[in-house]
Amino acid sequence: MKKTQKKSKKWIKKRHYVITAILRKVIGPYTAWRYGIKVERFKEQGDRAYLILFNHQTAFDQFFVAMAFKRPVYYMATEDIFSKGWVSSLIRWLVAPIPIKKQTTDLAAVMNCIRVSKEGGTIAIAPEGNRTYSGKTTYISPAIATLAKKMKLPIALFRIEGGYGVHPRWSDVVRKGKMRAYVSQVIEPEEYAALSNEEVYELIEKGLYVDEGNAEHVFKSAKRAEYLERAMYVCPYCGLSEFESKGNAITCRKCNRRILYGEDTSLKGDGFEFPYTFVSQWYEYQQDFVNALDVLEYRDTPIHKSNAMLSEVIVNKHKKRLFDSAEITLYGDRITIDETEKTVLVLPFEEVSAISVLGRNKLNIYHENKVYQLKSDKRFNALRYVNVYYRYKNISRGDTNGKFLGL
Repeated sequence: MKKTQKKSKKWIKKRHYVITAILRKVIGPYTAWRYGIKVERFKEQGDRAYLILFNHQTAFDQFFVAMAFKRPVYYMATEDIFSKGWVSSLIRWLVAPIPIKKQTTDLAAVMNCIRVSKEGGTIAIAPEGNRTYSGKTTYISPAIATLAKKMKLPIALFRIEGGYGVHPRWSDVVRKGKMRAYVSQVIEPEEYAALSNEEVYELIEKGLYVDEGNAEHVFKSAKRAEYLERAMYVCPYCGLSEFESKGNAITCRKCNRRILYGEDTSLKGDGFEFPYTFVSQWYEYQQDFVNALDVLEYRDTPIHKSNAMLSEVIVNKHKKRLFDSAEITLYGDRITIDETEKTVLVLPFEEVSAISVLGRNKLNIYHENKVYQLKSDKRFNALRYVNVYYRYKNISRGDTNGKFLGL
């Protein structure tokens, strides 16, 4: 007697429809109150599944997407979500996100997306892979066009506007202001089937591009500049530096110049002429500075030192704490942890496959078959580690003019 072949489990469950409806009722009013957002329902959705691509501005972006679509949405999410023990299990049961390894090519994630789409599911991806630090849409990998064409779903470009002003990635404070979220464009499969991957990519990149470096709107808070040092570490006057913020101002600790952050997101020097009007312009200067930096000159001299809690991420399970407080030293070609101790851990960039920022300022380092996570105090700037790593990678490939610095 032949054994009956075991059916593969469906990704999409009936409970997802019920949970989505309940969450929309609860979270919809909360997000409208908290973020001042107007989410425009996508009335043309019908009964069809979509590939939703959205620009990434706030930690609540996925909820804005869910409020616009009536069917369950399956989000691509990083491994950090899946490494929180029972909390991860609950998230899986509730909404079944699609896991992806951040900053790496993850074929399993691609196959899972195709699987969900074949089951008739709507999938949402933030193709930047990162929330913007500056108010401008960040780098989008051209691989998104290849994935979109493989899935053969209508592409809904979902624009989020005002999110940087209301809740910048580097801030703990939600400001009083206005946001808008809506489907700006739908690209049908028959439209993009005849296009090259490059042409599809251009459509996506153009459709999701947002630059909030302007003074058109007001975002009120008494702590507008607090923790901007999570994003900025290059001073136009001092070069590589450290900053400290308080209230509506941020100060360079080298030259003591104080920069004011206005309600319209503009910047102004306190008693001097600051060369940049918005964070996006200062951020671009910082990127250009690092792209001109010869990090190989810092193989013996540290670029930066800080202290952080070190954990190993046991992917899809939990996090194992290794040190409550370790000294982290950044060189031009490596990161060392407690280098003066017998337990020194050296992470040469040649052996590191990726470094990424999670949330506001956690740092993941993908070394060989392990994932290490650094979590420091509120003023910790994880971005500098990512930028220096990718600058090293560009130089080591002989691409000294390479611009991509990890975000």
